[in-house]
Formats: sequence, C-alpha cells, structure tokens
Amino acid sequence: MDDERALDAVGPRLRELRRKREITLAELSARTGIATSTLSRLESGNRRPTLEQLLPLARAHGVTLDELVDAPQTGDPRIHLRPISCADGVTILPLTRRPGGIQAYKFILPGQPEKQEPDPKTHEGYEWTYVLNGQLRLVLGEHDMTLSPGEAAEFDTRVPHWFDAATAEPVEYLCLIGRQGQRAHVRAAPKA
Repeated sequence: MDDERALDAVGPRLRELRRKREITLAELSARTGIATSTLSRLESGNRRPTLEQLLPLARAHGVTLDELVDAPQTGDPRIHLRPISCADGVTILPLTRRPGGIQAYKFILPGQPEKQEPDPKTHEGYEWTYVLNGQLRLVLGEHDMTLSPGEAAEFDTRVPHWFDAATAEPVEYLCLIGRQGQRAHVRAAPKA
C-alpha cells in the first residue's frame, strides 16, 4: 500500500520539479525521449511511471530516484542526510555530519541551455572539487574553465570562484571544504 501511495505522489512531484526549473513538457520530452503526452499523463497522475521513465526523468531534473519517488529512509536510523533543494534548482547533499575538519558535499546543478553570467564569491577555507557526471563550468579568479568527469580542482576559497553547468545537461560533483590552510594529503603511489 505504501508503494502505491509513493507512486501516486510522483506525478505532482514531477510537475513541481519541471515548473521550478521553468521548462516546458516539450523541452523535457526532448531531454528524456519520453513523449509529451506521456509526460502530461504522468504529471496529472493518469499514468503510473515505470523505472524506464523514472531514470531519464531523475537525470533530467538532477535528482536521485529516491527523491523522485520520496523513498523511505534506509540505513542507519541515526543518520538522515537529507538533500537541500535551493531556489535556483541546485541540490546539495551533505555527506558528513561532524563538527570541524573537512566537510563533504555532493552538488547537483541543473543544466544551462545558455551560458550564464558568473557571480564569483569568496569565503574562508580551502576547496577540492571532483566532477562525477556532466560538464562543470568553474570560474576561478581570471580563469574560466570546463571540468569533465574524473577531473578535479583544488583552490583557496579566498580566490573569487563560481560554479555552473557548462551545458544543457545536469552536472554532479563532489566538494570537500576545509579550514584555511588545510590541504588534502595526496599519495601518488602506495608505499612499498
């Protein structure tokens, strides 16, 4: 019964995500390969989604399947790392919950069909960024670069910096933020 209620709630959630990102059914259809009429029926609740539909929809909206279907909590009941949804469509998932030390986050940025005007910011600390999926645009000081999956950046956050998706596809990246002067310890090869 709970599964049925979860599936019934997907339609309104899909409509809310699409409207929040200000995209039309036709644009979503182009991104997902799902017919506009099917998307309309899914959003109105006249059709239940299949896994084959949920996967591209989650990808297009930059959310996890769990978020899309509001899956119940699993794992350690003492730890609830819930995603933070920002007004600009960015989703932040905290990966650590301890005071002090390096904090880890996963960011999911919605795709950008047009190149955005950067608004670099600064703050105290040191940051490491690693791209998981998509193309990440990083403006760092005077540099404007695009990072691909598997590429990383490491920088002092007192340097003005700004992130965005470099393409119309969403981008996922990991971010570690530490105190000023704190550096990652990188080992190139295991000790013999």
